[in-house]
Amino acid sequence: MALMQIEHGSAQYEQMVKLREEVLRRPLGLSFTPEQLAEEKDDILICAFDDGRILGCCILTQLDHDTVKLRQMAVNSRLQHKGIGFSIMQFAENLARDRGYRKLTMHARDTALGFYQKLGYKIVGEPFEEVTVPHHKMEKQLR
Repeated sequence: MALMQIEHGSAQYEQMVKLREEVLRRPLGLSFTPEQLAEEKDDILICAFDDGRILGCCILTQLDHDTVKLRQMAVNSRLQHKGIGFSIMQFAENLARDRGYRKLTMHARDTALGFYQKLGYKIVGEPFEEVTVPHHKMEKQLR
């Protein structure tokens, strides 16, 4: 498995968008708009590949000088619970640290809370609904 940062608009990015559509959007009856995808051009796009096939991905979006937000974490449904998400998170946290960020925050679906809690993320505040499903804000200090 190779973990890497990819370029917006690349063939790898197209695989990333397709995976996110399959895992995160289509089950909710949602899809991405061209405007939403265009907004990702300055984000840090992270993917895991094996023999050119995407296994999982996430996005880091800068919120301020010290804080980055994890978004769109997805692992191929047939490959979940095999350590891919854990590896992606380690890579993302290390990349964020290397770029000087001190905190990583996210809006985590309630179904994923246990996964993030095992990685040291803490729930902040009350639950809320986003993209039609329950979420919690979570965060972790990186330094």
